[in-house]
Amino acid sequence: MQNFFYKNPTEILFGRGMIAEIASRVPTSAPVLFLYGGGSIKRNGVYEQVKTALKQHRLVEFAGIEANPLYETCLTVVEVVKRERIGFVLAVGGGSVLDAGKFIAATACFTGADPWDILRSGGSAIEAALPVGTVLTLPATGSEANGNSVISRRATQEKLHFTSNYSFPVFSVLDPETTFTLPTKQVRNGVVDAFAHVMEQYMTYPADAPLQDRLAESVLQTLVETGPVTLAEPRNYEARASFMWSATLALNTLVGCGVPQDWATHMIGHELTAFYGLDHAETLAIVMPGVWQHKLAQKRAKLEQYGRRVWGVASAEAAIAKTEEFFSSLGMPTRLSAHKISAEDAAAKVSARFAQRKVAFGEHGDIGPEAAATILRLRA
Repeated sequence: MQNFFYKNPTEILFGRGMIAEIASRVPTSAPVLFLYGGGSIKRNGVYEQVKTALKQHRLVEFAGIEANPLYETCLTVVEVVKRERIGFVLAVGGGSVLDAGKFIAATACFTGADPWDILRSGGSAIEAALPVGTVLTLPATGSEANGNSVISRRATQEKLHFTSNYSFPVFSVLDPETTFTLPTKQVRNGVVDAFAHVMEQYMTYPADAPLQDRLAESVLQTLVETGPVTLAEPRNYEARASFMWSATLALNTLVGCGVPQDWATHMIGHELTAFYGLDHAETLAIVMPGVWQHKLAQKRAKLEQYGRRVWGVASAEAAIAKTEEFFSSLGMPTRLSAHKISAEDAAAKVSARFAQRKVAFGEHGDIGPEAAATILRLRA
């Protein structure tokens, strides 16, 4: 294992009825920004639970955070935060709302000339942020227990991410019952998203980290076991709870401690979302098998281990096939053609974007413009 530091300051409030617990954790000394998305929290009862819990607090509401949160929308909210002298951000919804909350909290304290520098710098430009609490209603991104955020900019068709220790939520509520009314597509996306998060930290090369491997494999096995159940039985509390907790553990920084990480799938996927508007998880299901195929020689040992331990198959090729079969069993397409996207067009656009930024990803830092194009052509 490599040397590492581990810090995760987020308090998790897990289980039924835990929204009521936020009353004692949200300060009353300044107004609170109550941030949410398209209004589903008003249909599933979460909105009223939050309002009841914080009836002694002054709330300033902002609705309308997009499924891929827009930079432009976030800047509008920052103006509200500054005008109302907000002291705490409460983000209620899925990972997009949480990501927006983190960016808004950091931008409100940012002293630089251009807030986009927060994204350009990957988070290193952040020197302070308002405290953020979250109530999660869509398990997927793990944003409830990490310092990560992904923001899209409509004007330039860009999607960038940042991470910062200042952006960890101070608390996160995870009540599985808040997810019972989610559309099937969003649950499917969440299972694939969590699965891919684990894989980005696991599917590299052997690194003398047996415990980290077993932690990763246990989350993968749980998702394989509970994902189909929670799709078929939306009100199965135990299945939904296992899925929700798996999604948090998939990206709360624990699985990746001391091991090499990839993240090429995510970086290519972000560009597919920016150019074509695909859901984040949809891009991951397309790209990840292609990354593995392209890097089969380098990843073979880990693919074979994964195949044996998670699927009971012997070869790297069979492990890739089993993964695609799993995604398909959830109703998730794994090819660009399923979304009527030309692989050649995608390859040209993504490789040009990588070249423009002079970036390369993967555990060996060797997935640059040409490799990204090759991978996308494999996923026609």
